[in-house]
Amino acid sequence: MVTPLPVGASVAPGTLRARLEELRARGNQLNVKQAVGVIVPLCVQAAELHRAGHRLFLHPSSLLEDDYGFYQISLALAQKPPLLPRDKACLAPEERSGAPGTARASVFALGAILYELLTGLSVGPGMRRPSEVVPGLAPDFEGMLAKALVSDPSHRPDDLNALAQALHQFAPPGSVAPPPPADTSHLDHDRDTGFDVDVSMSMLPPAPSHASPYDLGVVSQPRGRVTGDATSELATLKARLESDPRPRYVVVKDGMDHGPFSAVELLQQIATHTFLDADVVRDSLSQDERAIKDWDEFAPFAENARLSRDITAEKAAIERVVVQESRSTRGKTLIGVLGVGALVVAAGLWFLKVRANRSDDVAVQVDSQSNIETDAGLNSSKSRKGGAGGRIVGHSGAFPILGGGQSCEAAQASYVEEMSVGGPRGQADITGGQYAAILNRGSYFAHCGVPDSASISICAAVQNGRAVGVTVVLNPRNRGAEGCIAAGVRGLSFPSNPKLDVTHTSF
Repeated sequence: MVTPLPVGASVAPGTLRARLEELRARGNQLNVKQAVGVIVPLCVQAAELHRAGHRLFLHPSSLLEDDYGFYQISLALAQKPPLLPRDKACLAPEERSGAPGTARASVFALGAILYELLTGLSVGPGMRRPSEVVPGLAPDFEGMLAKALVSDPSHRPDDLNALAQALHQFAPPGSVAPPPPADTSHLDHDRDTGFDVDVSMSMLPPAPSHASPYDLGVVSQPRGRVTGDATSELATLKARLESDPRPRYVVVKDGMDHGPFSAVELLQQIATHTFLDADVVRDSLSQDERAIKDWDEFAPFAENARLSRDITAEKAAIERVVVQESRSTRGKTLIGVLGVGALVVAAGLWFLKVRANRSDDVAVQVDSQSNIETDAGLNSSKSRKGGAGGRIVGHSGAFPILGGGQSCEAAQASYVEEMSVGGPRGQADITGGQYAAILNRGSYFAHCGVPDSASISICAAVQNGRAVGVTVVLNPRNRGAEGCIAAGVRGLSFPSNPKLDVTHTSF
């Protein structure tokens, strides 16, 4: 589960890495005979180089194919640390610091290369036991591979010739050239160095307590490329990770080490968002240390956890918006109700005010269209024509008291006396300027919707401080606006005088 080719990297042609990638592209791996035929000569050559004092970075990209189809160690390439992730997975843990390794490191590297030749997989978290991938693989072969892949160099064998001899036993007779004689017991212990192998520290997952891979939740796949949808692949990866119960993972978060955790525990911590994709995971067996998002084995689970967090946050945001919208709607509704109520109250007050200023219906009679502007004098016609067109509701001394709601002309016609204010028969009781100061303000008809282009002519007959007769003419005509203006004039307060005074104004 290692990314084979990062962006910008390339596979050198003629190397064992190029052959492995070609096989992987076709969904094939080598069989046991072919794999042993590659590894045994490499074990012998590596032993000779180490005896000569060389330290090596052994990995597939450092192995070149010769003219006879065998792979040889390129001393120049084996002096450089690898760049490709699958090559890095072949290095012994002690080589991860950047220094080439001894024979013990080469035992691990050749074991990792053999594992990849047989399974097409890389050594690391979630790796499968070879017998799960290669049907019929001998248990002793798997046990020998587990010894080579011990992570702690102090418990890993260093005899490359013994490894070659042990591997040669699994090749068909005559199929692979025999290596130099060696004591295969050195793969288990060495009295001279005080070495004892400890397979509990092997990168190879522990053998299951029962033979069936179904009990691990892992179904053996045919050799080649694994197929299936993303969900089933993730479930398979999870089962493979959890098949190794050892607490081998340490998480570095906020500068502190947490753990060690088993794979089960680590996946639970990732799923519950305790550890995020930027936190660092260190494999205590391989000594590999990377951010969770950079582990192909753990990144998919971190991505799922991140998506879960995003979905939860999105739901919470939607719920907040819904609550805010609900509160806003209730607030707008309340404001609307209060606004309508205020309008109703204002209309009621206006109606009561109009009713208070008018004791009967407004009757506007327009007999003619005159346009007489207010001047400094006030003309008031008082006639003895009797009550024609008007109505008298009483008398105040010698003066008749007119009822309201008349036209200006009807009020003049019903008055019993003729008088010209400012004329030769005497001065008016109220000056024209006093009436003009009230009528010319125009505020009393601002609500009547009079067009700016219209002209207005107003005639008001005033007695005892109120307009008892009003005639309004608009040009062009507008009956509704004329009635509205007449009502406004009737609601005005004028200087009080028992005599009838008539005034004209225009706008």
